[in-house]
Amino acid sequence: MNGRLAATAALLLLATLPARAADTLQIAPVKVSDQKAVFATVESVNVVPARARIGGSVAELKVDEGQHVERGQVIAAIGDEKLVLQLRALDAQIAALEAQLAQAQTSLNRAEDLFGRGTIPKARLDEARTASQVASGALKARIADRSVVRQQLGEGDVLAPASGVVLAVPVTTRSVILPGETVAMIAERDYVLRLRVPERHARFLKTGDPVRLDGAEQREGRVRLVYPQIEDGRVVADAEVPGLGDYFVGERVRVWVSGGERTTHVVPAAFLVTRFGIDYARIKRGDGVADVPVQRGGPLPRPDMADGVEILSGLSDGDVLVRP
Repeated sequence: MNGRLAATAALLLLATLPARAADTLQIAPVKVSDQKAVFATVESVNVVPARARIGGSVAELKVDEGQHVERGQVIAAIGDEKLVLQLRALDAQIAALEAQLAQAQTSLNRAEDLFGRGTIPKARLDEARTASQVASGALKARIADRSVVRQQLGEGDVLAPASGVVLAVPVTTRSVILPGETVAMIAERDYVLRLRVPERHARFLKTGDPVRLDGAEQREGRVRLVYPQIEDGRVVADAEVPGLGDYFVGERVRVWVSGGERTTHVVPAAFLVTRFGIDYARIKRGDGVADVPVQRGGPLPRPDMADGVEILSGLSDGDVLVRP
């Protein structure tokens, strides 16, 4: 009781002191952005599948979920025994055609020698030359076929289409897959926040609006894209926020977005004083001052007021505050 009487006497004494003009602030209404809390998910801009180019069985898997891969990295190997058998058959055919070509070339050389001596007619020489050309063409065709089979064997290596993190590997070793089937899903490291805002706030959300994340670190970003289609009564938007690489893909976080504008009072925190759990603002009254209880809101920093605080009630337009 004695402490309260002393505090009351001190307030009465302060009320008789004149206020300095440099420490005063006149209250005026200001328009501020109305912040709304919504949940967002961390998602990759692009999730691309790494697909098999040939059919066969998975001979080797070189990645697992959560592993980082680089573009062009071999993440799996697919083997097809039929291609190996085709390659062996082509090798045998090429060996036979090489022998035929050598025999045809020998016959051509003999025919040219005999034709030079006048022993055989020119028709025999043309036949030998044609046989040599046919054998050479057949050999080139089989060599080209072997190159195609070797290329198919080389396409058994599944390459990462982009740099990022492996989200899923839906196959296992010895799994049989067809051409075009997915071997792994890769999320690029370019993460964004996928916002889903209630439909009633659709007209307030626009590109470039600030976005603030909840948490120990007050990360801020900007809305980069607002999708023109409403899904399940919600507006979908993407926001760019630096430092999302340490989040999980699909992780839900709470963010604050703009929900329109409203009129309120903002004062510096230095003009408020707290006693016994109640916030007071010192208002100029005539030649003195008086402490008035106010309801403090959240922080609203502004370019001209770094320590701005919203006042929900207790102040009126035109009031002159005095720094305590």
